[in-house]
Amino acid sequence: MSGKYKIVMVRHGESEWNLKNQFCGWFDSDLSENGKKEADAAGEAVKAAGLKFDVAHTSVLKRAQITLNAILTKSGQSDIPVFKTWRLNERHYGGLTGLNKAETAAKYGEDQVKIWRRSFDTPPPPMEPGHPYYDAIVNDPRYANEPKKDEFPMFESLKLTIERTLPYWNDVIIPQLKEGKTVMIAAHGNSLRGIVKHLDNMSEDAIMGLNLPTGIPFVYELDDNFKPVVSMKFLGDEETVKKAIEAVAAQGKAK
Repeated sequence: MSGKYKIVMVRHGESEWNLKNQFCGWFDSDLSENGKKEADAAGEAVKAAGLKFDVAHTSVLKRAQITLNAILTKSGQSDIPVFKTWRLNERHYGGLTGLNKAETAAKYGEDQVKIWRRSFDTPPPPMEPGHPYYDAIVNDPRYANEPKKDEFPMFESLKLTIERTLPYWNDVIIPQLKEGKTVMIAAHGNSLRGIVKHLDNMSEDAIMGLNLPTGIPFVYELDDNFKPVVSMKFLGDEETVKKAIEAVAAQGKAK
């Protein structure tokens, strides 16, 4: 059985801050050299799978946009419409933004860092004025119109991330699927995790245990009711996907 609707998602390639093991969130980190290779490889995988898209969506952060551009270019689809929205941004890591994950674990303990990273509804400490990246994020011109100042996050749990991501899914992406469009989303670990939780009706514990690898596209096929017929079918060999997932899982450890 094959689904009526098809959507392909990918977490951006490794960023420079992923490489440095820093909490990134809304900071606009570039891709690392390895991340650029991952993005190109993702495009080759999409091309090899024969996937054709009608429309694509990404965040306002360049690590996701560069990844999407590489995928569309490599697969010969750079002329399709691309929508960019803050609602697909990574989770806002608040006061943790810029901190090294391993050093933070050594200072506060792995259990506390695990709560900040993997608790469904416990956010990290807020980003206060005076934080090294406060002005660069809060006063970024790309947020001049939205989100509104009173809804601009200073921190986010996954729960809060889902609350601002799902309206975009329901109001923009679902109508495009209903029109018969095949959709591509290049975004971030936590914004995509929210969509996956919604599609697969995953529990809070299950979704917080899900580690999405960088730069490896995965496919969903949905039935008439937008329920998955095919869930998270990765475009890559099993060993590569496994190693990439394990690397993400190890980021919050002190050593």
